[in-house]
Amino acid sequence: MYENPLPISERAEKRNVQTKFNYWDDPGDGSKPTPIVIGGGRISNKRPHLPHDFVVTDVTGDEDGFSLDRHGFHYCRHKSLETDFVDEQAIQTAYYDECRELLKEVTGANRVHIFNHKVRRGPTQWHHLGFSNLANRGPVTRTHVDQSYDGAELRLRWEFPEEADELVKRRYQIINVWRPIATVLKDPIATADSGSVSDADLVAADMTEDGFKGEQWVVRHNRAHRWYYKNRLTPNEVLLIKCFDSDKSVARRSLHSAFEDPAHRDKESRQSIEVRCLVLHDA
Repeated sequence: MYENPLPISERAEKRNVQTKFNYWDDPGDGSKPTPIVIGGGRISNKRPHLPHDFVVTDVTGDEDGFSLDRHGFHYCRHKSLETDFVDEQAIQTAYYDECRELLKEVTGANRVHIFNHKVRRGPTQWHHLGFSNLANRGPVTRTHVDQSYDGAELRLRWEFPEEADELVKRRYQIINVWRPIATVLKDPIATADSGSVSDADLVAADMTEDGFKGEQWVVRHNRAHRWYYKNRLTPNEVLLIKCFDSDKSVARRSLHSAFEDPAHRDKESRQSIEVRCLVLHDA
């Protein structure tokens, strides 16, 4: 069961950060973004991005003011029995079960299907490590959403080929359960308020992973985007990031990206795990 936020006396210092977020460098000729290919132990990502200045706002003490349906992200206290996240079997059994129960409790969904997870312990510039760079997977420092609207249905149909025609008639979501493995200092993760991001800022981009041909969003820069993070996020806290919602009356997606906090530039590489989930609701 998830818990109430920490008492004020136990919270980290609240601090906003002046930083840069990397946005897709749109060539302006209508061409699609360069595809990403993941497989065979490596990722190829040659999409051009440019840094843009933002202030990212610390939510510490104000966590309850943000929700999946209003903003596209939600922080909650949640202690896991798993601590090291080095045993794949333990992750895919006990920890997956914890994530399923957490999402059912938070969203009211009746069914949660986990389709993959990513453990990140590598350096900031891990993409440039060459072949087998996935063995040193690190933070993603480019603004993105994991699935476009069409990409979410592609994932649903890939995971549930026999049921998909019925499932698309009901509400379904894709939500990432993002947890630190150690308290986050270097390269914290930020999410953008869905209400500050127009669909016009989003550009569909192909991404193939281990044979699955999906589609995600890359992002055009817009000064109106409002970015948030939580200072010194601990392993007993999780960030829920909505990548998709078929309900058009609520926040449907939240941009996210790691960013550089200049005060912690020289610290050890960030450690985290994210679990990607299809969240299915009754009719």
